[in-house]
Amino acid sequence: MSDSTMIPNGGVQPLAALPRLPHHRFAAELLRMTRAGADVVACFAHPTPGGNEAHEIFAIIGREGRSELAVIRGELPAIFPSLTPHCPQLHLFEREIAEQYGLVAQGHPWLKPLRFHAIPEGITDAWGRDPSRHPAPGDMKYFRVEGEEIHEVAVGPVHAGVIEPGHFRFQCQGEKVLHLEISLGYQHRGIERLLTGGPHPASPCQVETIAGDTSIGHMTAYAQALEALAGIQVSSRARRIRELALELERLANHVGDFGALAADVGYLPTSAFCGRLRGDYLNMAATLCGNRFGRGLVRPGGVLFDLEPERGQRISQALVEVAEHTRGALDLFFNSPSVLGRIEGVGLVSSSDAVALGLVGVAGRACGRDCDVRRLYPLVGSEAEAPAAIIEADGDVASRAKVRRREVEASLAFLDCHLNQVPAGEIKAGSGPLAPSSLAVSLVEGWRGRVAHVVITDGEGRIGNYKVVDPSFFNWSGLAMALRNEEISDFPLCNKSFNLSYCGFDL
Repeated sequence: MSDSTMIPNGGVQPLAALPRLPHHRFAAELLRMTRAGADVVACFAHPTPGGNEAHEIFAIIGREGRSELAVIRGELPAIFPSLTPHCPQLHLFEREIAEQYGLVAQGHPWLKPLRFHAIPEGITDAWGRDPSRHPAPGDMKYFRVEGEEIHEVAVGPVHAGVIEPGHFRFQCQGEKVLHLEISLGYQHRGIERLLTGGPHPASPCQVETIAGDTSIGHMTAYAQALEALAGIQVSSRARRIRELALELERLANHVGDFGALAADVGYLPTSAFCGRLRGDYLNMAATLCGNRFGRGLVRPGGVLFDLEPERGQRISQALVEVAEHTRGALDLFFNSPSVLGRIEGVGLVSSSDAVALGLVGVAGRACGRDCDVRRLYPLVGSEAEAPAAIIEADGDVASRAKVRRREVEASLAFLDCHLNQVPAGEIKAGSGPLAPSSLAVSLVEGWRGRVAHVVITDGEGRIGNYKVVDPSFFNWSGLAMALRNEEISDFPLCNKSFNLSYCGFDL
């Protein structure tokens, strides 16, 4: 029997079909794959049934050139050898396991909490904290560079403006950043725990707020996972409406990011234009379903709002003018020598670091990684054509901007082609019970990158474990690398070029 089991995107496997390996074999199989260039899509602990405090570990692995994903399942002892020194993509996953279950990844180079939530009852955590005490936010050790000319700059966690908390600690020599440590998790909401025992009536609303600017992306991933477990066949019409909504979400956020980038380099024409244009794309989503962020549109089985010819025509007519203005605003941005001089060569992330950290989405593609879920892992039963690869090689702020610009063009072309050519069919299929004792994997290419949802059901067909990996989970480490040996004044620009989610990380 193979040490891993294959599963397609949007597929399901009975737990009985997944061999439970001794931990050393689990580790060997995972390292074998990652050393051959595979990506860790998700890795998480799962308590075994019966309450005997035993745990097992699951890893979802994506391999280049293979349209299916590999699932590895293994035993997880209370103290296990850390794999992070051999596979840096695991460093946050192992810290998360230690935080959630009190299991220790021995030899982890920087084993510290990710978040500041209450320690679960009955667990003595990996750092010796009192389980009866809620840990104080920010109560942890930070890396320090020693030397007479070294100084430390702390930013946040409270920021100016309407923004979630996040702490950035810079180790600097003069203006040069030697090291940046990013600490998040100040507003832990426990979304994954809220989803267990479900599906609950409130689950869709909770999923849509995992990362509010990715409501369509996360809700589509959730719906696909439950559809796999329930054996629901979604119509081509409903799939197409989801795809169109995803592109509207991508456009609104990419255009908004251009406005933020332009503001950070002091280029007001594009900043002003894009602030308004983002609202125009959000209004198109509201035309589709009544909500500017697409909430209430996607549900397991399909969608709740149809795209009738009249509604599609209204969006198409609005898109003609908005697309022209979008291209004009981006032309101004990229044709300005002062803008290019500010973004080229700034915030570099090497391709080797991008691979080691598992960067996804815009951040990964700007470093030469072909990591688009639609190209690598097409959804089971989907008739959508895989988009062309959009890749830049330099890994700087300019490359991330160029990727966004090309994705804007691709999204506009997709909408122009498909808004008024939606296949016939019902928009929502009936629901059914979830398969018991099974695992489902669902991936979506959100506007930031790969959104991954993994669901394990218990013996009664309820959700026993729900794992979410937002693209920001990987890409915050990329931002830290982008600041290394840069000027500290470049931080706002680099930060905007990634535009990552605090709440998408803090689950």
